[in-house]
Amino acid sequence: MNNNYDQAIRLLRNNPRTWLVTGVAGFIGSNLLETLLMLDQKVVGLDNFATGHQHNLDDVQHAVTPDQWARFRFFPGDVRDLETCMDVSAGVDYVLHQAALGSVPRSIEDPVYTNENNISGFLNMLVAGRDNGVKRFVYAASSSTYGDHPGLPKVEEEIGKPLSPYAVTKYVNELYAEVFAGCYDFKTIGLRYFNIFGRRQDPEGAYAAVIPKWFAGLISGERIHINGDGETSRDFCYIDNCVQANILAAVTTNPDSLNKVFNVAFGQRTTLNELFSMINKMVMESGYPVQHVMPDYRDFRPGDVRHSLADIGRARSLLGYEPAYSVEEGLKKTADWYCSFAGRSSEDQALA
Repeated sequence: MNNNYDQAIRLLRNNPRTWLVTGVAGFIGSNLLETLLMLDQKVVGLDNFATGHQHNLDDVQHAVTPDQWARFRFFPGDVRDLETCMDVSAGVDYVLHQAALGSVPRSIEDPVYTNENNISGFLNMLVAGRDNGVKRFVYAASSSTYGDHPGLPKVEEEIGKPLSPYAVTKYVNELYAEVFAGCYDFKTIGLRYFNIFGRRQDPEGAYAAVIPKWFAGLISGERIHINGDGETSRDFCYIDNCVQANILAAVTTNPDSLNKVFNVAFGQRTTLNELFSMINKMVMESGYPVQHVMPDYRDFRPGDVRHSLADIGRARSLLGYEPAYSVEEGLKKTADWYCSFAGRSSEDQALA
């Protein structure tokens, strides 16, 4: 039980606000949308479908009531266009800025496109939020900002040199947010996400994250590949913990929390070998015949760090953040969703 989060939810139910979620058709954006609509909030959504999907929005529509869905206005558009950013943020109380091009490998392959979306688009949203009088601007930062700093656990004030163009863009976001706070008294909070996972995370494409890729691969009987020896570790964090952090950051009344960045994680390391073992077991328990018990091991991937673990003490003390789901609990919920999604996809193909 998290009294701070419960209090925030009660506050929002009694005092509905207007929210802008950029990247609303993406994995994290669509989960934020679902929670906000279930809390009877008004939500404006922006997405250009570069990495988001219409089926994520359709999934949210099925999860909420017709009255709740009627509180949602969707705008197809791009954060790289300032006029669009101005239009969608007009009359908005809180911005949850999720729109970005993720993936370290993609940024290495095309740093210019990553820069346009993650830096120019971010600056456009800051300007639009400032000019439209937005009360709070909460944005998706990244654990990649820690770069080559060897210390564990990762503490917000101690970062190293970036290891990829993607990491550069996310660090620049934090610098711009800090400057806007100082120059314009614009209230921002950055959330450094650590390997968020859960329902609606895209398993397709060259840049798919490891958890959805492995669920989809095992369900379809494919062999799983691990970069390195499998002892690389990450602080995996279930999506509902991430949603909690966003809502707490948006409504916090603690002045000490403003214009800061916070780690958003579970606060525990899981190796890729341990992760594979858990996912493998859950897929088997869901009734899918797993053909390949052992994964294939490949070379380490350029730009990746060996180990990652977050110190979530600052988020706990200043935001009241308390992750409600462990990695294993989150994986169980994720397994249920992916197995259900796979079943629905099979039905759709049979009807086609």
